[in-house]
Amino acid sequence: MGLVGFGQPDDGIIQMAYVVSDIRAAMNHWVEKLKVGPWFLLDHFTGNDPKYRGADSKADVALAMSFAGHMNIELIQPNNDEPSVYREWIERRGYGFHHWGRATSNFDRDVRQYRAAGHELAFLAGVPSGGRVAYMDTTATLPGYVEFIEIGGMFEPVFSRFYRESIGWDGSSPVRSFI
Repeated sequence: MGLVGFGQPDDGIIQMAYVVSDIRAAMNHWVEKLKVGPWFLLDHFTGNDPKYRGADSKADVALAMSFAGHMNIELIQPNNDEPSVYREWIERRGYGFHHWGRATSNFDRDVRQYRAAGHELAFLAGVPSGGRVAYMDTTATLPGYVEFIEIGGMFEPVFSRFYRESIGWDGSSPVRSFI
């Protein structure tokens, strides 16, 4: 089954993500300058059983999602200084583009294939939509990470809601509850 308004989810990139120093200012910038919204904000996210480069993670981030056309845009702001895939990026390259997200119905296979190709699993966690995410360290060959987003659970209803509310958005209520 495909995501509402999209082709088959395994067709490619569904998301572009950026690390930001101030998530509210970043959302405001996207609204005012790019007319992207509404934004769905989750003030604190750690993930379920989060692992950063194989070790337990205590990183906490705020994240916000919206759509620009058919592309999901994610903004991520670290809330603490714990080691994370976000902190390492900021330390190496600063704020800005961070990763592409690929929806997958073959999560374990895709992670295995990327690992076999020499890309380290940088972050793994369960997410509020009921699936898992895996950030593969593709930064030696690409200008960002690749995140696999597992299809299942509440993935389609959550992402479809964000997408539907962006269609014809009139600028009202630019920040909304994530779930």
